[in-house]
Amino acid sequence: MDKFTEICGQLGLGKLTAPPEALSGGFMHKMYSLNTEQGKYALKLLNPYIMQRDTAMENFRQAEILEAKLEGRGLPILPALTFHGKKMQETGGQYYYLFEFFDGKALQNSEIEISHCEEMGRTLARIHEIERRREKVQIDEIHGNWAYYMEMLSGQNQELWELMRENVELVLDCERKGNAALGRLPETVTICHNDMDSKNVLWRGGEYRIIDLECLSWESPCLELYDLALNWAGYEECAIDGDKLRAVVRAYGDGGGRLPEDWECLYEAELVAKLDWLEFNLKRTLGLEGGAEDKQLGISMVKWALRHIRYYAGRKDEILSSVQ
Repeated sequence: MDKFTEICGQLGLGKLTAPPEALSGGFMHKMYSLNTEQGKYALKLLNPYIMQRDTAMENFRQAEILEAKLEGRGLPILPALTFHGKKMQETGGQYYYLFEFFDGKALQNSEIEISHCEEMGRTLARIHEIERRREKVQIDEIHGNWAYYMEMLSGQNQELWELMRENVELVLDCERKGNAALGRLPETVTICHNDMDSKNVLWRGGEYRIIDLECLSWESPCLELYDLALNWAGYEECAIDGDKLRAVVRAYGDGGGRLPEDWECLYEAELVAKLDWLEFNLKRTLGLEGGAEDKQLGISMVKWALRHIRYYAGRKDEILSSVQ
């Protein structure tokens, strides 16, 4: 019995009426559509290497609690379905979530309009204003073992070694600035999605659903606003549009969100997340994180991360003039 048939039996979905189809999604977990006798669903198979982390189960449990808060406020999310009194399911050591299938699609950068940016700003304000706490933001400083990774790359991947050699001074400078900025973040946390970029919002005409809610946690609303604005304004394509950046921020404020005062702090604190993604993918490339199947994705993501860090570092004045 394959895992898809076993899942259908475990959840009482009836038989599959068509072969499962892989869905495009994020870089951590695997998504499939399931056509069954009971209906059509989206299945998320959770990355087994992520699930082995000591904090994984507690993080998912907290995210489910916060997901219920968003669902109770009528926010346009796609929550995981509950079976046998719980959302997260497991079969044969594979953890997963099941969702109703929403027949929408993520927007490409060329399809994103000012109106989409405004809608995201307003919706993010609604999420952040559910509850606020006065707490120090818990983001770990990054201290990447860059010299060690480069030494390993020199014997495994000459192309990436060259890229790291060309950019290591920039990486170290970003690390210093990013770590210093973390201490200047406002001592306020709210419910944050933490990855509400364009790939995690599915649109069907003017209707949409926010997905990938397993990252929900208590984080800095200022930093999430800044990160979301960058992504919806074109950061992923290294083509930030100042008008879209302003549209997100303006709509967030108009929607009741509390705007940051120190945008330069956010610009620099954002560097930590960008370096964290670089380090994670260096580890995947070198076999220090994940399995053999993750190595090729790790290689492409290291290249992606370095290109975006270079782009971001060269756009400070342009970005800050758009958000302030």
